[in-house]
This record gives sequence, structure tokens and C-alpha cells, in this order.
Amino acid sequence: MIPYGRQDIRQDDIDAVTEVLVSDYLTQGPAVPRFEQAVASLAGAEYGVAMNSATSALHIACAALGLGPGDLLWTTPITFVASANCARYCGADVDFVDIDPATYNMCPQRLEEKLKAATRLPKVVVPVHMCGQAPDLAAISALAKKYGFKILEDASHAIGARYKGEPVGNSAYSDITVFSFHPVKIVTTAEGGMAMTNDRDLAEKMQLLRSHGITRDPKLMTHAPDGPWYYQQIDLGYNYRMTELQGALGLSQLKRIEEYVARRHEIAESYDRALQGLPVKTPFRHADSYSAFHLYVIRLNDAASHLRVFEGLRAAGIGVNLHYIPVHLQPYYRDLGFEQGQYPAAEAYYGEAISLPLYPTLTTAQQAEVVAALKDQLGA
Repeated sequence: MIPYGRQDIRQDDIDAVTEVLVSDYLTQGPAVPRFEQAVASLAGAEYGVAMNSATSALHIACAALGLGPGDLLWTTPITFVASANCARYCGADVDFVDIDPATYNMCPQRLEEKLKAATRLPKVVVPVHMCGQAPDLAAISALAKKYGFKILEDASHAIGARYKGEPVGNSAYSDITVFSFHPVKIVTTAEGGMAMTNDRDLAEKMQLLRSHGITRDPKLMTHAPDGPWYYQQIDLGYNYRMTELQGALGLSQLKRIEEYVARRHEIAESYDRALQGLPVKTPFRHADSYSAFHLYVIRLNDAASHLRVFEGLRAAGIGVNLHYIPVHLQPYYRDLGFEQGQYPAAEAYYGEAISLPLYPTLTTAQQAEVVAALKDQLGA
């Protein structure tokens, strides 16, 4: 089976992790801070706060932004459930904004329409960089200034991407940006995530919350320390720390990020050429966005053939996937009152989308096998 995504682990990565294993620190040592600094430098952000997953980072980011009971978060239906769940962890409510049918990202026109009609405005909006391509952040940022909401970019797919010529993650249009380092993402720390921000107060709040809400800084304590052993819990935090092994792996992987993104573009462009003339829509490239190409999603012209083509590709040994089932159609969110038909562009996408294999070590022969199997299923 050719998978839809796969990590690339080399001897340098193994050596970096082994070095940590024989060191004095398996957690809370020097590797994670170095990784944070390296990602912040790459992204052009002031601060990076590493965590054990992007989901944890989204949760902590929402908490740092003050999201809580009685508040509202809006995101896109076409995303992994974590983009919405992060609000629920904070006791807040969730709503959705339909996608742009071309980019599969949150549509700024639908966002503006929803804001104009809203009787209750969102405190936080979470635009997602679907497949690695940035949403229209300038338009969303302009709406944030007008309507007073915070922006939390879910850039889990998009480390190494660019928007208007600048690196994704610099938070020029947002308060916080989150990256993921899951094995199928651009670079991996096995599991892991990081929140990027230019706001010192937000960074310090996230650093506190990721580690139980505990501080050893006397300046932050409510009364004087009893001794050098002393710490205080000053907030209700979580155990969301990243390990030193993950930090070391991330540092090693990060050295190859330009290579990885360039290779993903090569594979995507090869798919573009090979799929010309077939009854499918290939990914749209927005002029303002240089995608990290985490995913290569096609849409079938004939939605009625969707299940048959998907199952046929799987049977042929092609590990295609579907990103994503619209979040509002998940049973948990249906139980909150969401229904079929509320977000037609997202639902139409779901009925046609297939993610083809895309990862840096995908060979030319494997890609040819994917294309041949797809042509066979389409009768081309």
C-alpha cells in the first residue's frame, strides 16, 4: 500500500535523538528551547512555545486569548476536529464559516456576511491553512479590526509556506499561529506542535499553561518563596510539554524543510501534468500563497462516482484518504444543533474530495502507479 503521507527519518535524526537519550535531560532540557528558537527564526516570529501536539497548542492558545464560557469561536468546517474542539475545551461555543470552493479555506466573503448578520460576534476566529495554502489573511485581518475578534491561525499544514512573500507563522495578520509536527506533516517530532506569537504576554501565558500553571519565578509569585525549592501554581495549567527527544528530532528535521517543501512542489506539479484532461479538479494556487503542499487534494467532477473511485484506489494499493469530513457533520457537533445543508460549499467538497499520496520520499514509479490506478478508476 502506498500511503497518503509518510515521515522521512534519516540517520541524522536518529543520531540527534540518541544523543539526547544518553544525555542528562530527557525533558525540560536545552533541546526544546533551541527548537523553539529555530522555528521562530524560520517563521519570523518573536516567540515559539513548543507543546506535545498541535491540539494542545490550539487549546493553550485559546486559553491565552481569554476564550471561555459564554464566548464564541468561529472556524471552517473543512479541517480536523481540533480546530473546533479547542474552543470546547475552554467551555466556549463554536460556529462555522463556509469555505471558498477554489481554495478550500475559510471564505472571507462568507465570513463578512456572517459577521454583518450576527447577533453574537466571535471572540476568536480560527482560519485554517488547508493543505498548506494560506487563507486570505489580509481580508480576515481587516475584518478582525472592524469587528474586534482575535485571530488564531491553524497552520498545522503549513510550516515552510509563505503568504504575500513572507513566512507563514510570523503572525503578521494574527495573534497566534499554530504548527503541527505529526509524522505526516512537513517536518515531524513524532507528535508535537508549536504556537508562534509576537506578543510577549501571550507567550508567557502559554508557557505557564503548558506546564501545570506552575512558576519558579519569584516575581510572579503571590508571596515570598519559602526556600530555593519553592514553586507556586498560579493558574490552572496542563501537562502539555514537549520532550527533549522530540525537540532534538525537530531540530534535525528542520534543517531539511526547504528540501521537503521543494520536493512536495515537484510531486504536486507532476500530478498537475499527469492529471490534465481527466474529469477531476486539481489544486488551485492562490497568487498570494506559496503552499507547503501538505496534501494534494483532487475533486471528482462526478460526485456520484466518489465512493467507487475511493474504494477502487484503496483496493489497488493506493492509500488515498479524505481530508476532511465537515466538522459540523460529526455526531458530537450534530448533538449541539448543527445540521446537513448549513455549509453547502463544504458539503459539496466532502462529496468529491480525495487526497492522493504526497510525501518527499514518494518515488516517480510510485507516483506513476497512483496516476495509472486513478485513470483506471475514472475509465480514462
